[in-house]
Amino acid sequence: MTLPELAHPNAAPPLDDTRDDRRMLRVAAAVVRDLSTPRASVYWPDLLISTGVGYTALAGAISFDTVSLALASGLVAILALYRAASFIHELSHLRKGALPGFRFAWNALIGIPLMIPSFLYEGVHTQHHARTRYGTAEDPEYLSLALMKPWSLPLFVMSAALAPLALIVRFGVLTPMGVAIPPLRKIVQERCSALSINPAYRRSAPHGAFRRQWQLQEACACLWALMLAASVVMIGTRPLLTYLAVHSGLTVLNQLRTLVAHLWENDGEVMSVTEQYLDSVNVPPPNWLAPIWAPLGLRYHALHHLLPSLPYHSLGTAHRRIMAQIVEPSAYRKANHSGMLPLIARIARGTASER
Repeated sequence: MTLPELAHPNAAPPLDDTRDDRRMLRVAAAVVRDLSTPRASVYWPDLLISTGVGYTALAGAISFDTVSLALASGLVAILALYRAASFIHELSHLRKGALPGFRFAWNALIGIPLMIPSFLYEGVHTQHHARTRYGTAEDPEYLSLALMKPWSLPLFVMSAALAPLALIVRFGVLTPMGVAIPPLRKIVQERCSALSINPAYRRSAPHGAFRRQWQLQEACACLWALMLAASVVMIGTRPLLTYLAVHSGLTVLNQLRTLVAHLWENDGEVMSVTEQYLDSVNVPPPNWLAPIWAPLGLRYHALHHLLPSLPYHSLGTAHRRIMAQIVEPSAYRKANHSGMLPLIARIARGTASER
């Protein structure tokens, strides 16, 4: 692994070496040479178990008449399906052919049933890692939240609760309308076809094999959205309402994780690799809640920005190795934080100072 890969597999070297902790970058590249291969023996059982537990619990939430059992099942469904859904992040970084069949299986089991097919993220998330895009107006996954008004934080989190309804409209209404109305199709492709948080982001048209993949996934998601709407007539409202509640729960949880994945303190300037790292967040052990709200290694989000090609099961080992090798002064430890609540408080203090 070479130093340019620390920012992005195809990134240029840092623009200004004086702004980078060069020793940290060298150590990070050196200690993970044996950790870069995704292990099918980890990915497949994790996905299948999480999916199985999630759908079993969802069925329980729908069928249990006892409120406490239904709520408990709903909570389990939220956590398990949230973990399974988080594999979309891994898909955006997996090299072609690394895990044969995994992308198809994830879309069939999770992407289509939750109306988040992988085309919504693939080709989008990698732009967030691009060396000269991170934290700028061209970054689809960045907002300067810490520099915005105080009301922006609760709005950012709670708006996610409406995502399931928005996805039904996106695929069940806008997709078929776009087939009949080409100008609408272009608007939907540019503005409603990416899991992004930057409202100014506009997505480019897909090409080649990815275009065909996009079209197939979108067609399947459209059929699923229409089936969900029709289910009210066929089997009543409870299954759909429970599905929407669980979907909203996992989406809000993911939005909370997104809120504390970065410090959101950049004002649009191009940042060095180290500056991008310090604007990102690790929540390492001993925090025991982090694997729940930041599954699949997402608790090491700052480390992920240094080493985006590392599979999720290698991030904990990589973190321990780097911590053992790094001595002060170093930027590495400065991205380690104690938990979600202190991070939310820090970001909220930033918004308060912007009044």
